[in-house]
Amino acid sequence: MSSEFKHVVRLGGKDLNGKKKVLAALADIKGIGFSTANAILNKLNLDPNIRIGSISEADLSRIDDYVKNFQTKLEFPYLLNRRKDPTSGSNIHLIGSDLDFIVKDDIRREKDMMSWRGVRHSLGLKVRGQRTRTTGRKGLTVGVRKGVARTGAPSPAKSEEGK
Repeated sequence: MSSEFKHVVRLGGKDLNGKKKVLAALADIKGIGFSTANAILNKLNLDPNIRIGSISEADLSRIDDYVKNFQTKLEFPYLLNRRKDPTSGSNIHLIGSDLDFIVKDDIRREKDMMSWRGVRHSLGLKVRGQRTRTTGRKGLTVGVRKGVARTGAPSPAKSEEGK
């Protein structure tokens, strides 16, 4: 444990809140969830309930090295977020902006192939088989207007003939 508390900790290319517990702070990094963060902390023999701002610099560098080289140091391939990568064929784990870039590249590749998913992406529709009849609408709402229709003429209920 370090004697000095750090309010902002830099790990995996992201600034993390030092007041959070280590497990929750690691899960804030894009590409690392709670299960992956728990596996990292178990592998490094660190307590997941301590605050990340109170961890020593040596432990922080160990965590940062492990996060950046996650796929080579983990024996559980099911925790990786990119198994059997289409370009390289290997199992890799991406975090941060690398993950954003690869996802955008995958969507662009699907659009270029004109696959079903690519066509749905290009049209802005749901891709994974969800219903589109009632959900996922954009723009103004469509529906029945309750009450009297608003045309320019006065409604019969408010006319003077009823008096």
